[in-house]
Amino acid sequence: MADRPADTQPPPTRMERRISSPEHRAAYEVAKNSPTLHKPKLITSRSVAASVHGVGLIGQINTRLAVVVTKSVGTMWAAYLFALLTLVSLPAAILSHNSIVIISWIAQTFLQLVLLPIIIVGQNVISASQDARAEADHLTLTTLHAINVQQLEILKQHRQILELLQSKELAQNRGTTASS
Repeated sequence: MADRPADTQPPPTRMERRISSPEHRAAYEVAKNSPTLHKPKLITSRSVAASVHGVGLIGQINTRLAVVVTKSVGTMWAAYLFALLTLVSLPAAILSHNSIVIISWIAQTFLQLVLLPIIIVGQNVISASQDARAEADHLTLTTLHAINVQQLEILKQHRQILELLQSKELAQNRGTTASS
């Protein structure tokens, strides 16, 4: 303690802040302890769809229905159609001369109907970019994994060569000391 200045504190202990399943933690330990056995996996939005609603018939129907509705509502054409639909009730809101009704029309009719498909379109773009990134990362990780396995094999061969050289040198040293 005398070596450390009084104004510095000891480094904080590392706390695990990630929340993960016991299965993930177990797989992580196996991968960390046996890296050559690990195979990188590609996981995209489509590959996790079954985990949302399940793999049964009802789950498949729910997933398909959700995807169909999302794909049809999550388009800019739906946003344009909803914008036109909201304009039907705009004259009635204006003619009411009631600011509460006009604000209500803006908040409850226009914003909700028009922003919903626009937000879905944005989410679809983000999801597509995340899937593309996942595919690129998967290729990179697979390549790095293959390189790592090759490097470990080379190191194993180097270790065997060194052991052979050391045993040969040891045998030669024993031979020269025995003949002396």
